[in-house]
Parts: sequence; C-alpha cells; structure tokens
Amino acid sequence: MFGWEFPPHIAGGLGTACYGLTRGLAKHDVGVIFVVPKAYGDEDGRFVRVVNASDVEVSADDTREKEIWEKLTFIHVDSNMVPYVSPEEFDDYSRQFRETGELPGRHDVWKERYAFSGKYGPNLMEEVARYAMVAAQIARDRAGEFDVIHAHDWLTYYAGIAAKRVSGKPLVVHMHATEFDRSGEHVNQSVYNIERAGMEAADRVIAVSNLTRNIVIEKYGIPADKVVTVHNAVRFDKRDSGESERNVEDKIVTFLGRITYQKGPDYFVEAAAKVLKRLPNVRFVMAGSGDMLVHVIRRVAKLGIADRFHFTGFLRGDEVQKMFGMSDVYVMPSVSEPFGISPLEAMKSNVPVIISKQSGVAEVLDYAIKVDYWDVDAMADAIYGLLKYPSLAAMSAEKGKSEVINLKWDNAAGEVLDVYRSLVG
Repeated sequence: MFGWEFPPHIAGGLGTACYGLTRGLAKHDVGVIFVVPKAYGDEDGRFVRVVNASDVEVSADDTREKEIWEKLTFIHVDSNMVPYVSPEEFDDYSRQFRETGELPGRHDVWKERYAFSGKYGPNLMEEVARYAMVAAQIARDRAGEFDVIHAHDWLTYYAGIAAKRVSGKPLVVHMHATEFDRSGEHVNQSVYNIERAGMEAADRVIAVSNLTRNIVIEKYGIPADKVVTVHNAVRFDKRDSGESERNVEDKIVTFLGRITYQKGPDYFVEAAAKVLKRLPNVRFVMAGSGDMLVHVIRRVAKLGIADRFHFTGFLRGDEVQKMFGMSDVYVMPSVSEPFGISPLEAMKSNVPVIISKQSGVAEVLDYAIKVDYWDVDAMADAIYGLLKYPSLAAMSAEKGKSEVINLKWDNAAGEVLDVYRSLVG
C-alpha cells in the first residue's frame, strides 16, 4: 500500500482514512506493508508494517524502469502548486522564486537515496516522480511478500504503476478526491493527467462515494464496471465522549477543515452573519488553514462580526476532539466533498451536524441536516434551529450518534477485501 501520510503525522482526512482502513484490514487478517515518503518512527506498527521510502536506495543507472522514467520526466519541473501550505509560507516561496528563480527545498532527483520531505511542498511533483522510482525498487525487493498493490490518491498513482510493472501484481487505486473537487472546472492539467493515468493502469478503482464514482466515469472516461464505491467510516475510542471546558456561556458553531474553495468557508461566514442578526450570543470558530484564510478574515471584518469569530489554525489529534467537545453545532458547507469524515467525528462526539448536499457523506447519513452549499439562508436557518430549540439539537445528536456507530472501518475494509479477492482469486 502506497500513501503520502500516516498518523500521527497528517495534514488532513487522507491520513485518517488510511489509518482506519489499514486497522480494519488487519482485523480481516490482511497484512499491510504501508509505504510513505518519510516515516518518523512513531507510527502505530501494531497492525501495519511502515516502510520509509527515504531509506530505500535506487540506482540512477538502472535502466529497467527507463520507460517509467520517460513517462515521468514531464513532471520533473519546478511547480508553484503547494497544497496545504499557509498563505504566509506561500508568499515566502513566491518571493524567493521571483528573486532567485529557485524554490526552497529542491533536491537532486538522481541521488541514490532521496531524502523525501513527506510534505506538500514546492517540490511536490519532483517527490511524486522519485517516489515512483523507489516504489519500483520496493516492489522488486519484496515481490514475494504481497499479492495486491493499493495506491492512495494521485500523489502515489505513479508509484502504484511502477510497482505493478515490476511485479506483475494487480493494482487498486483509491480515489479520495478528484482534481475537480480541489479546483472546480479550472483543473491543474498535470494532476488530472496523473489521476487519469493511474486509473487507466489500475485493475480496479475504489471511489469513496457514488458522487466521486460518477466524476471518475464521466470526466476521466474510466469504464463503469471498473469503478466500485466503498464509503469511508469513523473510528471510535474512549476520547470521543464528554464535553470540553469552554469558559464561555455563548453557543459555539464550528467549521473544521482546510480554508480553501472546496470546503466553502465563505458560505459559512455569510450564514454566520445572518444567524448573529437573530442570536447575538453565538461564537463561530473556523479551525484550519488554507489559501482563503486572508480573504475570509477580511470578509468577517467587513461584516462587523470579528468579535464573534475565532480562527484557531490547523488542529491535530486531541485538539480536534477538544474542539468538538466545546461545539454546539458543526457545519461542513463544502462546495465539492468526495466524502467528508469530519461530520462523522462530530456526530460521534454528540454534536449535531449540518452538511452540504454536495458531499459524499450525505449518501450515508439520515440524521444530518443537509443544505445546498450556496443556500446561506437555509444554512443560517438550520444553525438557528439547532441553537434555539434544545430538543431539536438533542434529538439530532442522539440519532446522529446512533447512526454513525454503524459506520465502521471493519465493514469498509471487508468491502475492500472483496475487491482484492476479485483480482487474485
């Protein structure tokens, strides 16, 4: 299995999903070798073998993957695409590039051992290319140890292709989010090409929702009988219950996610302004970071609601649970969300949720309030109703938690195992 991140070192839902799925597969007696560009040594190794790609040596003179490298060289260029980086960091990258013509963190791709950053930095495309070469070496060295190759998200698709060509083993690619989800209709052509190449080379494509499956079929031209839907799930542990100390009497409404176009933070702000006209004793929390942060802060100030808004920055691990423990309502107003694990995490913490109809998770939830992301009046009404009427909020929280308990990674892993068996017999 090839991934770009693994807990506790994650930048978003991708790492959380990989963790839940691999734990679930372990309960089905599936052994997983999980390869990441950079391992930190504190990954949970009780149910998965984590391999650090930065420790794998590859000879630059080895011509056995010449065809693969020729197909990869087109992405071995400096790119200004820097996912997940903060606006302040991006400004630094841009200024240095304008002044020197170089981007920070650039490495020589021909070294025998490549020191992956494991992050979503300015040399991301270079790392994607090098990761594919390392994947070929790992597949050759461990050919007798695995039956199936499973690649998560576009960053690892070329790694999956390389491993398949070396080993001859079947390839499954997992589509957690498409370039259309991230960028709307203004797609990054290089990323789109990688996604399409990965799915064309794969023996099976797993989509995290029917919404994503339809995009894969319609916009990438992948045959429908090759694409299966396996919905994500949520993991329960002892930290999921109980409220956190909040030190304020006001109600708290939370947005948690990357502050980017895809997540719809601007619609959350507009809905908040409408709620505050009717209920003044409410605080709105925006937890996360992203390229729209400055825009959102300016809009909050212009609307005159800055004293009611809190920006926490990116939250990790226990910080997320603490935030949910303080929340009265959770809102996910995503413009395009392949699935969306965060509403499940809120529901398991007894928080009523409002989600956009344009999200994959809407396919599996009956007790979340669903609105169109652009309908800020409906979103404001839903927030107002949950804050104003305690019985409605209590019912929503109770029914929601009962519903989400049944969305288990063990079940999702069982469906993935069925995909594996269909390929290896």
